[in-house]
Amino acid sequence: MDTPQNTPTLFFLHGLDSSSQGFKARWFREHFPQMCIHDYTGSLASRLSQLAHHTQGIGRYILVGSSYGGLMAACHARLYPQQCAALILLAPALNFEAYQPPPEKLDLPVTLLAGEGDTVCPPDLVLPLAYQSFSQLDIKLVHDDHLLHHSFQELDWPRLLQLHI
Repeated sequence: MDTPQNTPTLFFLHGLDSSSQGFKARWFREHFPQMCIHDYTGSLASRLSQLAHHTQGIGRYILVGSSYGGLMAACHARLYPQQCAALILLAPALNFEAYQPPPEKLDLPVTLLAGEGDTVCPPDLVLPLAYQSFSQLDIKLVHDDHLLHHSFQELDWPRLLQLHI
């Protein structure tokens, strides 16, 4: 449910080979204990079904997705645009699963962090898909790789999350 101040609920969606015990999930749990962090397994369809179950009955929420979790966030927002207050996509795997941009750009705030040295989700493949998918897109291109370990903790997360509330 929404917090008492009617603030959107925060969700972190981990990557394909990660879990709720991965580096970013542990970091979020320590710094933003109110963030909902679950394990997602199986195919993309299965993970999207799990996410739909976790978000059911929650008014509005912000999805923070890392890699495959970013792909999940983009696909989920397409299915539930009224509930998604914003997306924060960390090296999103939009180049996976034959991702197709929606017929019309989704009109919600999206911050996308991409590493210049990312060889898993290269910016030259991901950014064109993001531009086709979102009308309110803020891209932060950083000198980092796919895991974003150098830049992830350096972000002003309180300000970034507050911008989307």
